[in-house]
Amino acid sequence: MYRIIEKTHFSEHVVKLLVEAPEVARARKPGHFVIVRCGEHGERIPLTIADADVKAGTITLAIQAVGDSTRKICALEAGDSLHDVVGPLGRPTAIQRHEGTVLCCGGGVGVAPLLPIIKAFKEAGNRVVSVLAARNKDLIILEKEVAAYSDEVIIMTDDGSAGRKGLVTAGAEEVILRENVSECVAIGPAIMMKFVALLTQKYNVPTICSLNTIMVDGTGMCGACRVTVGGKQRFVCVDGPEFDAHQVDFDEMMSRMRAYDSVRNTKASK
Repeated sequence: MYRIIEKTHFSEHVVKLLVEAPEVARARKPGHFVIVRCGEHGERIPLTIADADVKAGTITLAIQAVGDSTRKICALEAGDSLHDVVGPLGRPTAIQRHEGTVLCCGGGVGVAPLLPIIKAFKEAGNRVVSVLAARNKDLIILEKEVAAYSDEVIIMTDDGSAGRKGLVTAGAEEVILRENVSECVAIGPAIMMKFVALLTQKYNVPTICSLNTIMVDGTGMCGACRVTVGGKQRFVCVDGPEFDAHQVDFDEMMSRMRAYDSVRNTKASK
């Protein structure tokens, strides 16, 4: 059992859990994820590790209540326990020192897995500019934590309730046009990553994206996270979760993710 040390609400449907998992904390690297189960018969839920404290033996997870299992996890309180936390899994982010700026684009809950990557690039000696985007100010998360490891933070909201009104691509393009950007990292909804990739491809900026939202099993056995990258079949949980964003077939990925909409809508109507 893995005890929850602390619970924080980012918004009505998004929570942050500080979980006691010393072995995972020691082995974790930016980009890694874990498989979590709420109870003995619970569903396996893959969650990217947002942070880790080796000395305290804890990891930080950000969870959005979307289905039955994530709602059960979000309902847990400090003092409760997760039945299983397995990991770290996946391939870690490739961190290096660049001559130019590292541009980090996060959308919604995608800012959580982006945070350790921002931190790692900054600690490697890079100039880091972060663009955080969401529909409104209530959905912007971890702004202070991101700011601690960024040379600049640009906030974009659809309704203009925080930062500037506009999409993440507007903030990203502003940075690309004014300075030399060596690499871009984009994590968020698939549609957001698609358009960040189209933007950076226009300016020949190498871009990495994380496709963690499509993962289910976490071991490559179920095939649910199958995606096409560079014309070849890849499994996000074992080959990723990070890939060259310019090589990802986002339209195919989004089409496959919509396959469960009818089931979700049927359950919601009951």
